[in-house]
Amino acid sequence: MAIDRIYLARHGYRMNWVTEDWVSVTGTARDPPLAPYGLSQAKELADFFISLPEEERPTIVLSSPYHRCLQTAQPTAEALKLPIYVEHGLSEWYSPAAPGTGLYPRPGQATDLRTHVPEISDDWQSIFYPTRKGEDAPEMHDRSHDLLRALIPAVEHKYGGKHQRILLVSHAAPIIGLVRVLVDNRALPLRVGTCSITDLRPRDTLSNAVGNWEAIKLADSSHLEEGALRDWGFEDAVYIDGKVINHHGEPGTENEKDEPVGLQVHLLPPGFQA
Repeated sequence: MAIDRIYLARHGYRMNWVTEDWVSVTGTARDPPLAPYGLSQAKELADFFISLPEEERPTIVLSSPYHRCLQTAQPTAEALKLPIYVEHGLSEWYSPAAPGTGLYPRPGQATDLRTHVPEISDDWQSIFYPTRKGEDAPEMHDRSHDLLRALIPAVEHKYGGKHQRILLVSHAAPIIGLVRVLVDNRALPLRVGTCSITDLRPRDTLSNAVGNWEAIKLADSSHLEEGALRDWGFEDAVYIDGKVINHHGEPGTENEKDEPVGLQVHLLPPGFQA
């Protein structure tokens, strides 16, 4: 069986939107946990998925390694009795780091993160790593394309066609990028709120290739008691001469190596053309 349904969910309401007095549970910089309200949203997300007929529920959950995404995925994984697989390709988007300011943080691997979220399994190894130097907006979309082009066949190959419905838990910018490349429209207007759901299915049932998908739901928040909150779109980024402005990396990381980066070809199915 082939993957014929992709759900995308954004993380819930972040603690740093409520207070500046927060602590990174994981020890990773720029990795706030969910606020109490975000935890409630994550439960509403789980309630939505468990309310679906069994033949429509996700059978595999992959999440960004950031704590807020793992916390968002946790109630759904628990309700559906599924593990959470960590995929770094779903990580947060950072605009390019200004020269000399250091690299952006990178969360740990599944084995380490399981200390904080026990539903995490290390059966899956991340097949894509974004650069810690940051990305311009087109590069963010390129990352989404490269990830999906590899992710769909990798899941099908690794699990022997067991999974038809996949849930990806990520951040606003990556979700927009993923949707746009799946439907083959990088100009698609889209704003994504916390814990919103996007539901995509192939246009042609004979192919689930990137670009051959259509959205049944786009960033839908009707399952949430308070509806869409903190919605974000690429138009909210700050641009100069058509390029997103640079930001600062983490001080003290200037001499760290930016690796691994990109597709991890050694983890992909035999014959995959990188």
